[in-house]
Amino acid sequence: MRRRQFISLVGGAAAAWPLAARAQQPAMPVIGLLHAAFPKSAAAFVDAFRQGLKEAGYIEGQNVAIEFRWAEGHTDRLSTLAAEFVQRKVNLIVAVPYVAALAAKAATTTIPIVFLSGADPVSTGLVTGLGRPGGNLTGISNLAVGLIEKQLELMHETVPGAAVIGILLNPMNQAAFASVPRDAQAAAAALVPPFLGS
Repeated sequence: MRRRQFISLVGGAAAAWPLAARAQQPAMPVIGLLHAAFPKSAAAFVDAFRQGLKEAGYIEGQNVAIEFRWAEGHTDRLSTLAAEFVQRKVNLIVAVPYVAALAAKAATTTIPIVFLSGADPVSTGLVTGLGRPGGNLTGISNLAVGLIEKQLELMHETVPGAAVIGILLNPMNQAAFASVPRDAQAAAAALVPPFLGS
């Protein structure tokens, strides 16, 4: 994750809040941070998040409030925690990772949601497309979605005679890599049609 890119996205979402909504909200906007992990394991992320907000002109306790909800590894709790933010009427929900974003998406269609995900946001159902996410969600995926074709092209240029290429994936994170085998097979077929199925 590129911290500045993520914080710019959050800052942009905050700046885009409608004036009418700001008039109805308390003087200090509230960001709800919904995270699937434990506070201790996400401490570096939270520090970077606060620092990035500060660099964008948002200082916790002065012109923005941040509330935290931690699932502590119990992803089944994310829906309840997201509903708390909706009931609380926070101005923005930041959700990490994609399972938290899915819970937030199910909880509200009106509160802006910014996600950070290691999964493909399209195949997991977070957004309808990368260029135009649609709905109330936007965010960043640190998965190199769509790069498998270029990676195979570079490998083919480097070792043109290679007939077999292995791809290692984490079986515990299938949502993050669901499209990789299909995309890799399609890319390989386009590069070297005679080897397909051999």
